[in-house]
Amino acid sequence: MEVFASLKYLKIAPRKVRLVTDLIKGMTYMEAKDQLKRLPKRSSDDILKLLESAKANAVNNFNLNPEDLIVRKINVTPGPMYKRMLPVARGSAHIIRHRMSHVNMYLVTKDELKNTKK
Repeated sequence: MEVFASLKYLKIAPRKVRLVTDLIKGMTYMEAKDQLKRLPKRSSDDILKLLESAKANAVNNFNLNPEDLIVRKINVTPGPMYKRMLPVARGSAHIIRHRMSHVNMYLVTKDELKNTKK
């Protein structure tokens, strides 16, 4: 049983969020939680909330044990961009792009992960 949680319109660039998500891919729930609590990146707090949301979905909707959960897949896709103008010399302007991210997280149990690898 795959458990899904998503985070949309995170106001951090996808490149920076991927640094955090690549670290916790394949970890158990407890390992990922400990890793995210100690990580000094700005997006780690938001990814921790997403992990907690996925765990709550697993426990409340499917009656799974949180200690058996593993982060199977987590992907970051670019969201919309805010575009702003920065005035520069001679009356011209540069575009500033404020990037956003969409994050999807999938958790599975240890037993199911073993069955799919066979």
